[in-house]
Amino acid sequence: MSTVALETHTTPLEPVELDVDTIARLPRNNVEAIPPLHPQWQSLDLREVLARPAAFVSVSQSNSLYKPGGVQYAEGHAYRGSLEATVRVAEAARQARNFVSFNWVGFSVFRDQYPQTVFDAAQYEHWTGHIDATPEQIAWDDAIVDELADLIQPGDKQLKETALQTAFVGTDLPGTLARQKVEVVVITGIHLDWCVEGNARAARDHGLLPIIIGAATGAHDPADEAAAFRRINNFFAPVISSEQFVELIG
Repeated sequence: MSTVALETHTTPLEPVELDVDTIARLPRNNVEAIPPLHPQWQSLDLREVLARPAAFVSVSQSNSLYKPGGVQYAEGHAYRGSLEATVRVAEAARQARNFVSFNWVGFSVFRDQYPQTVFDAAQYEHWTGHIDATPEQIAWDDAIVDELADLIQPGDKQLKETALQTAFVGTDLPGTLARQKVEVVVITGIHLDWCVEGNARAARDHGLLPIIIGAATGAHDPADEAAAFRRINNFFAPVISSEQFVELIG
């Protein structure tokens, strides 16, 4: 992963790499945590489902999570495989003619300018109230990571979540998908047990068919991923690996 020059300090935090012992403890991916398809999904022909008009949605895959100096970098996502899996999924979706919509959803942990309830104020202050970041540093933290920014093409949609856990509230994403006659929404991103799960729930409530690419996601704590996968798989959406996705649309 690329580093940021300390002398320019364009990042909210000092760009310090994770130590070797921390990296060694991180799982290289979360494929083993993905459960078998729940019996309720086993009657589906996922190859047929994924051949319907589809959208790719990347959620909150920013410098904040993947680059040294990012506010959330210490979670170790740069070493946990979700970014590489997302690139694989996005590139495969580009080759499938039924993917008519590509959406890159940002999420900022700096929320001083957002309307706030007392819960919001307490939560947002806990996240970043101790960080004296400039507007330029916040913009860097919020920016989509280069590996995905390089995949953005004209006609793709870039937006930012304004709600706590979903892009289906406070944005025009639902209207965009409706106008594009999208049926299936393939979701990657961070965090699995927060924005990814929230978007899967909301997609179902909007009459869409969400598919979660497990290996292209990650929870704050890797130990929480198996439970999140089970919850999503049991109630809201099938969870598959990036390899399964590529095979199914191939």
